[in-house]
Amino acid sequence: MARRLPPLSALRPFEAAARLESFSRAAEELHLTHGAVSHQVRALEEHLGAPLFARHGKRVALTAAGREFAERVRSALDEIAQAAERVKPARRDNRLTVSVLPSFATGWLMPRLIRFMEAHPKIEVNVLATNTLADFERDEVDVAIRFGRGPWPPLVCEQFLDDEFFPVAGARTKAPRSPRDLLGMRLIREDKHYWPEWFAAAGVTVDTPIEGPTFNDASYSMQAAARGEGIALARRSIAMDDIERGRLKRLFAVSYPAPERYWFVSPRALAGAARVKAFRDWVRSELEGG
Repeated sequence: MARRLPPLSALRPFEAAARLESFSRAAEELHLTHGAVSHQVRALEEHLGAPLFARHGKRVALTAAGREFAERVRSALDEIAQAAERVKPARRDNRLTVSVLPSFATGWLMPRLIRFMEAHPKIEVNVLATNTLADFERDEVDVAIRFGRGPWPPLVCEQFLDDEFFPVAGARTKAPRSPRDLLGMRLIREDKHYWPEWFAAAGVTVDTPIEGPTFNDASYSMQAAARGEGIALARRSIAMDDIERGRLKRLFAVSYPAPERYWFVSPRALAGAARVKAFRDWVRSELEGG
């Protein structure tokens, strides 16, 4: 007789919500929305025919039945994780998986990576270019390069590069005479942009919201600017190669220091691995060499 199992997709959101006693914190941990966690828990409660949480406005607390069920679910998930580890092939010490932002991969890492591979021919490099936060376990990521305010404990986080923003345009784009003239041009934005801060640094008062095409990654902004589709606010780290090659040109000497920085991020168990250390040392040496 087949077992009538609860909706398995709801077990992880429920376990996280029970452990953290918060749907919002569970959603953050699992990279889901608050609504998705709430929906999964509701589906589980409907299947069981019993409330697992008592709701008090935005606060939730486990019921007695929810507490007992959470203990059993947690134990079952631990057993599944242990079983998966036993059958998973051992991670090869010569494989290095790097999670990196597409903008940094395109603008800095990929043009130089051949030098790392030539210096370390026994290390097999796997690059995951994504804006999504690394799942170190699921994707077997060794080290991530992230741009943010950091750090993010309990991960080992090492700052390695500051940055700054300045406007860039395509090589054939007619350059404006002054920073204020940019307000009359098409300004390319990203999901999180610092145009108002740059204008303030340039001594320009901005009275209306800045509008223009928006991209979710800086590499797309750079490509659009190079094609002459507008003016982008570039990070020095990912624009300098294109400027040196003549695809982009910098506009004005004014820059705005980025409040975020670049970080190496690794699980504590992997931070000291030889392949990770070799990669970190190589990135630093490349930056020091220009």
